[in-house]
Amino acid sequence: MTATLPPSPSEGPIAGVAGRVELPPGSVPADSRFVNDDLLPVPVAQRRWTTYNFAALWVGMAHNIPSWLLASGLIALGMDWKQAVFTIALANLIVLAPMLLTGHAGPKYGIPFPVLARSSFGLRGANLPALVRAAVACAWFGIQTWIGGQGIFILLGKIFGGWTKAAEVGGQPWTLWVCFVVFWALQLAIIYRGMDTLRRFENWAAPFVIVGALALLVWITAKAGGLGPLLDQPSKLGWGSDFWPVFFPSLMGMIAFWSTLSLNIPDFTRFAAGQRAQVWGQTLGLPTTMTLFALLSVFVTSGSQAVYGAAVWDPVALAAKTDNVFGLLFALVTVLIATISVNIAANVVSPAYDLANLAPKLINFRRGAMITGVVGVLIMPWKLTETPELYIFTWLGLVGGLLGTVAGILIADYWIVRRTVLDLAALYTPGSRYWYTSGWNLRAVAAFAVGGVLAVGGSHSAKGKGPFPEEGLIPLLKPLANYGWAVGLAAALVLYVALMLPVAREARD
Repeated sequence: MTATLPPSPSEGPIAGVAGRVELPPGSVPADSRFVNDDLLPVPVAQRRWTTYNFAALWVGMAHNIPSWLLASGLIALGMDWKQAVFTIALANLIVLAPMLLTGHAGPKYGIPFPVLARSSFGLRGANLPALVRAAVACAWFGIQTWIGGQGIFILLGKIFGGWTKAAEVGGQPWTLWVCFVVFWALQLAIIYRGMDTLRRFENWAAPFVIVGALALLVWITAKAGGLGPLLDQPSKLGWGSDFWPVFFPSLMGMIAFWSTLSLNIPDFTRFAAGQRAQVWGQTLGLPTTMTLFALLSVFVTSGSQAVYGAAVWDPVALAAKTDNVFGLLFALVTVLIATISVNIAANVVSPAYDLANLAPKLINFRRGAMITGVVGVLIMPWKLTETPELYIFTWLGLVGGLLGTVAGILIADYWIVRRTVLDLAALYTPGSRYWYTSGWNLRAVAAFAVGGVLAVGGSHSAKGKGPFPEEGLIPLLKPLANYGWAVGLAAALVLYVALMLPVAREARD
């Protein structure tokens, strides 16, 4: 294996600009199979995203139907509004830490997530975490697009009457498929125009979605006869022995919801005007926005329980209960903007770069986005939101465990082993310090495998509630299953450091 001693700041063809690093022209061979225009560092002059751009990005991404389902799903699982908001606020404060740590490489080096992963996994090995992240994003894209298409279908059905009673094709009304396909195409058309179009869309979409959520709160409050009934719904779990078995897997599920972005946040922070922009933008945007949206969600869901006798945890189904045409149209536009806002930012940008990293000479950012759209349809992931148990415990828990493992390796490599100093040109050059063994860092692969098994090996489902055996995939690891993200991150981080630091010391000696 090649030595992994972190390079000195002066080593290699790099130029520093106010703490940021740029590749001079010609320092990377243009014919390298690990290079295309989308994977090369963003020039310093083009790193222009401000604090507001990052805050608006998070507002736009957090205010969407699946994140609403997170909070309202906790109500459906028996929590009261205080317990649900506490769980979500704590989760987002926790996940903010790896978000900021991995995001640091973006403004400094201008590189996307799969290129950052080359430092730890190797130039070829980076495809392993990139494809894991891409697969998750494709599934999320399908989930979000299906939910958005259903929202349009339900709301149009309330406006046009017979819309929902059309002839069925493939077990669903053909009108639902039309909504799904049109919505799918609209999202890809926006992302096809590039990252600057996304930045402008997020800037105005964010405040509109907040207004839509507040309008839903005002409406259900009026139906409930005031805020009192919204806040009076008691917890079915209490704060004792019934609460904690639900709280911990729910906390991991809430963390897992944004654990995807904690990996590929460099895809966005590479456009930042500086570290201050990404740190303050994310700190002001993520935990505050998610907590506010959780409050709105649980208030509205509690209100629906007071009005209809059962918690309506889907905001589209709740909005469809009104007979006001203007209200339905407003809800329709809000669903469109909210879902597009998160889906193209969180679930298309990352796999577009990840797939480009797989074959840079064949796949660019736009082709990667198109592939993501196709795969997101082919995997048919809409069944994952059928119940809160399946959505929060099974899907989010499994995803969080695997992605936490990757996050642990990235953080360990960038902050502990290399102390934030990378040889930028070497990240694109075969045979460089990041080539390891034929392009693979087997130590990182070992840390990923061990962390992944510990994180998800104990996955289990209640009888009749999910796909896993009741005693767990690996019964011995069942006690760790409720802490999958934390276990995966910690185990992989510790093991990676233990394997890599001796090699670095040996190279220094």
